[in-house]
Amino acid sequence: MRLELLKGLNAERKARRAVVTVTELKSGEQRLVREAEIGLDPLAEAIEKAIRSGKSGMAESGEGEAFINVYLPPAKLLVIGAVHISQALVPIARAAGYDIQIIDPRTAFATPERFPGVALHAEWPDVVLKARPLDPYTALAVITHDPKIDDGPLIEALRTGCFYIGALGSRKTHGRRVERLREAGIAQSAIERIDAPIGADIGAATPGEIAVAIMASVIEAFRKRKMFAERRGEEAAA
Repeated sequence: MRLELLKGLNAERKARRAVVTVTELKSGEQRLVREAEIGLDPLAEAIEKAIRSGKSGMAESGEGEAFINVYLPPAKLLVIGAVHISQALVPIARAAGYDIQIIDPRTAFATPERFPGVALHAEWPDVVLKARPLDPYTALAVITHDPKIDDGPLIEALRTGCFYIGALGSRKTHGRRVERLREAGIAQSAIERIDAPIGADIGAATPGEIAVAIMASVIEAFRKRKMFAERRGEEAAA
């Protein structure tokens, strides 16, 4: 791999952006394709499919066969609220291959005893997110039922384009949340991205069942997520 290409690849990975390398097998030529540039590449359809699945593989190009090597940022699940649902989410998220972190400024809830071996932050979300910003490869689940804790991360998730944004609460609770977000200047089209009530509609009632429902929605959102180019096109048309 050429040094220039390697530097570009490492820069994209450090910034937590999807990127692929395409190697033309006949000539041995390689190129770097960033997520924002997919639509300009001759193998756009194959590259998009590879990024969605996260699987590298072969593709037919104008020069013959090409190998598409995919580099995806590790998907993260950030949970706002160190509650019983969060405790159930930890093993489920890990089994699905997600890095899970939990934020809750309420020190009575956010304790190592309740969340052994978990990246736990007993601080206000805005403090944590300054050091660990959200990005399009992060899913956000807010489940404290406390607007003072939940609303800030929701606004930040909408701003940064998290691939999944879910909020716990009844439709009535979410209605009040929508009013607050509107008052904060958030567009209705953005607010509609919030999955509320949170999780797949499976009739979940217990913390464990709700955790399963949340994880099902997170996985679905990740596998069906829109590419950067698609999001950019929608923004331009809005």
